[in-house]
Amino acid sequence: MTSTVLSARDEISDKSLVRSFSYIDCKWCGAASGETLSITDPATGDVIGEVANLNAAESATAVDAAQAAFPAWSGLLPQDRSTILRRWFDLMIVHKEDLARIMVLEQGKPLSEARGEIDYAASFVEFYAEEAKRPNIEGVTSHLPDAEVEVWLEPVGVVAMITPWNFPAAMLTRKAAAAMAVGCTVVAHPSGETPFSALALAELAERAGVPAGVFNVVTGRASVVVEPWTKDSRVRALSFTGSTEIGRLLYRQSADTVKKLVMELGGHAPVIVFKGADLDVAVAETIKAKFATSGQDCLGANRIFVERAIYDEFCARFTLATKALTVGVGMDDPDIGPLMNEKAVQKQEEHVADALAKGAKLACGGKRHNLGPLFYEPTVLTDVPGDAAIMSDETFGPVAAITPFDTEEEAIARANDTEYGLVAYLHSHDPRRIYRVSRALQFGMVAVNRTKVTGAPIPFGGTKQSGLGREGARLGMEEFTEIKYVCRDWA
Repeated sequence: MTSTVLSARDEISDKSLVRSFSYIDCKWCGAASGETLSITDPATGDVIGEVANLNAAESATAVDAAQAAFPAWSGLLPQDRSTILRRWFDLMIVHKEDLARIMVLEQGKPLSEARGEIDYAASFVEFYAEEAKRPNIEGVTSHLPDAEVEVWLEPVGVVAMITPWNFPAAMLTRKAAAAMAVGCTVVAHPSGETPFSALALAELAERAGVPAGVFNVVTGRASVVVEPWTKDSRVRALSFTGSTEIGRLLYRQSADTVKKLVMELGGHAPVIVFKGADLDVAVAETIKAKFATSGQDCLGANRIFVERAIYDEFCARFTLATKALTVGVGMDDPDIGPLMNEKAVQKQEEHVADALAKGAKLACGGKRHNLGPLFYEPTVLTDVPGDAAIMSDETFGPVAAITPFDTEEEAIARANDTEYGLVAYLHSHDPRRIYRVSRALQFGMVAVNRTKVTGAPIPFGGTKQSGLGREGARLGMEEFTEIKYVCRDWA
């Protein structure tokens, strides 16, 4: 097996960041069988390298290492854990360009977006380095005579993490930094399509002084690597970002060991644009909400509802802006890169064909781009009927579906008509309407007159079948703790 990503050698300054082996107990481990998985560049289809394909028994050794490391790591003074996490953050910033280029090669996203993701990923490590030092004991007024009452937050133990291909760095640090800050140890499985970003972060964690067994990254097929973790009672919590379908499976598999679960699952975000909104802002922000990460984003705008009085003008402006988007290879820093795989492209084709068959109009795009098999043209569908598949099924690609509405009540009802509840976008300048609609939307996050709302200090997560728990903020750290109540009598 090659020890580096061959086609990345000219793009990466620090070649030792490119790792092909799993990282367990501070050791780089191949599969005993010698089996590997090939990783391809979605822009070209070229194989860019291989990673170790570990089996279930080898995956279990990561839990052994994490369990053995837990007493010492959780027993460190919080400021000592903080210092190590801060060094990890500093190294991520120093190596930002290399980390971004590794991500572009394996994931395909535009280079500027990859750089932005590294900043985003690093921000979680910095944030939790600080939060690690906050006191976690709360005094409670006693309800009993001559008793002192305290509530302690203690680390839950070993935490398993399964991360997706669309944000291969940020989704790992958002989970791992929170868990490590509070004293947990980590076994992580990155997506089989984008493992190199996680392995590069493991290399930097080792350089930062993260002790052996505290942060482990296991590569291989998810069904093989993860299943032993769900059944292992030593794994006390599991954090997953991915589809609702896989989330349900992990939920079932984890039931026998009654794990704590943190899940960020599917999204089907609505955008509601009311008359009186700033159309320039509404169009520009909805373009961002729809086409960031080439539409491959759980926060991506999937259903765009526009009040009828401004509908035609919005559609015209939005279509013009969409036509201006550039499509290209990630290293050239276009607006839109390739989709991750053939299945993703087929979904765009199916959704477009279904919508058109049911009466939608094609304003632009609607087919594969001539750059290659995994490129799809930025597409706008207007007058999309409610029974079109795209209105109920997450698209996860660069296809925008726009439809008119007549009343506030109608817009709210249609926006809420989904099993998902991650994020909703709202455009209005009426403060009373903003309050009413924000309260009525059944989503974990609401963005008003803007797109970007995420960041380390905020609680990220959804309602309904968009997930369980929250990531980011102090709440994200508390997901990996247990509450212990102590009632003490000194007599």
